[in-house]
Amino acid sequence: MKIKLPNRDSAGVVIAFYVSKLHSNTYNNDEIDFEFLGNREGKPYSLQTNVFVNGGGNREQRVHLWFDPTAEFHNYKIMWNEHQIVFYVDNIPIRVFKNNENIGVGYPKQPMQLLATIWDGDGWATDGGLTKTNWSFAPFKAYFQDFKIGGCPIINSNTNNCNSQGYWWNQRNYWRLSSSQRKLYDEYRVNYKTYDYCDDMIRYPTPPLECVS
Repeated sequence: MKIKLPNRDSAGVVIAFYVSKLHSNTYNNDEIDFEFLGNREGKPYSLQTNVFVNGGGNREQRVHLWFDPTAEFHNYKIMWNEHQIVFYVDNIPIRVFKNNENIGVGYPKQPMQLLATIWDGDGWATDGGLTKTNWSFAPFKAYFQDFKIGGCPIINSNTNNCNSQGYWWNQRNYWRLSSSQRKLYDEYRVNYKTYDYCDDMIRYPTPPLECVS
């Protein structure tokens, strides 16, 4: 999906592009999120990603975007198979969430639908909620184009065929990052990552299992 974000002052405004369980509720929802956190004009946008499994989230990671996402369209992509979830920005992998069910970590596996939303998040989105939305700059407009999807059709919630290697994303070369992708991933994480729940010792004195696997 190509997205162009609201320009000028967008503090407190959240643009979300995500997949979520069909007929979802908060008790057993699976969800894979891109959330763009607005900011004062001239300050960098933060991109937050999150993964929910069976209603449990709190797996936030954030990066500062290394370009102006309000000036032109940029490409954002989720690649999800039974081995890993990869978040891409302009084909650069910025986050990987591996399937660690073998050590007791949940992994999204429910049928999903695609959604895009814009909403008021000024209670938390910018400077932890200290910077509020300036409604004199409304309306806040985000633009979406060139939507493309590859997916496994679901009938009556039956996902038995969805791990077939007949789908390109299930083939072996998509089970992990390539060496060149890993190099890009490491470089951009070092330079642009601003928060990782795995490193938050206040929230998690004992790191979650997936963070030490």
